[in-house]
Amino acid sequence: MKDSHSASYAAAGVDVTAGYEAVRRIKPMVESTYIPGVMGTLGGFGGMFAPDLTGMKKPVLVSGTDGVGTKLKLAFLMDKHDTVGIDCVAMCVNDIVCGGAAPLFFLDYIACGKNDPARIAQIVAGITEGCRQAECALVGGETAEMPGFYPVEEYDLAGFSVGIVDEEKIIDGKRLAQGDALIGLTSSGVHSNGFSLVRKVLHIEHADLHTHLDELGGKGLGETLLTPTKIYVKAVKGLLGAGVDIHAVSHITGGGFYENVPRMMTDGLTAKIQLNAFPCPPIFKLIQRLGNIPERDMYNTFNMGIGMVLAVSAGQVDQALSVLQEAGEEAFAIGEVVSGDGGVELV
Repeated sequence: MKDSHSASYAAAGVDVTAGYEAVRRIKPMVESTYIPGVMGTLGGFGGMFAPDLTGMKKPVLVSGTDGVGTKLKLAFLMDKHDTVGIDCVAMCVNDIVCGGAAPLFFLDYIACGKNDPARIAQIVAGITEGCRQAECALVGGETAEMPGFYPVEEYDLAGFSVGIVDEEKIIDGKRLAQGDALIGLTSSGVHSNGFSLVRKVLHIEHADLHTHLDELGGKGLGETLLTPTKIYVKAVKGLLGAGVDIHAVSHITGGGFYENVPRMMTDGLTAKIQLNAFPCPPIFKLIQRLGNIPERDMYNTFNMGIGMVLAVSAGQVDQALSVLQEAGEEAFAIGEVVSGDGGVELV
């Protein structure tokens, strides 16, 4: 690539040499995520991975893809780009682990108006941190410089992940039963959903993002909103490894409780969740107050402090909470599975 340069392409706004510089900067970070199974290194046309299938009777691949959404507007306003990559990984791997699968690898896609190697390196720093938290490898990606399509200082970020689970260990809700307990794993904040509403309510383009607010525990609004999405892979893997029999899992993303919890339920069963069983982070109270938003809309848009809901047999609640606590995960018994229409009831 040392002789690769097009003056004509550069005149059109695309500097291929900036892409090479970005790869040079991110290569050590990418390689820091490598786990057994990774084949080759950064720079090939396709990422290769050889999974260890030892002990598996019928391996099933589980995939997930997502982006960061308009939370990126906060990153642009704050000129802080090293956390949104964690969000991107989290949105994919948290979905995968709902099926009981362990993420194997991740690929990213960054589209930008101008390839700034230093900024690309910051974005990838977040992606690699997310991959380390999820115990998966970043095996490839793409950076597309698209002048005239994206503003010079803006970009979009999306990703794709693949995990694996033995068919007999898939978590699909088929063993969900009346009387099962619901455990909520706390969120780190707004995560990466509902930001179109957040931006409208808080007038984010004109807000003071840096002043520390007592209402937010002394943190600034921008810092609070940019807090990356929590990754729950290790928590779920830890529970399964400890012998906790998880019957169903729901990742609380866009659509909040009302959209996502029913996805883990089966016909004839309803999730009954006690709202006083877990704390609601201050950021949600601020959004609700300033936007005069009805409570139901809040729980139909945001995670409200619970990023993942697990269903386990009532007899394993104490064990599950103990395992999570030992792993440093904050969790609460938040309700139970009752007879119903397959939905969710918040009381």
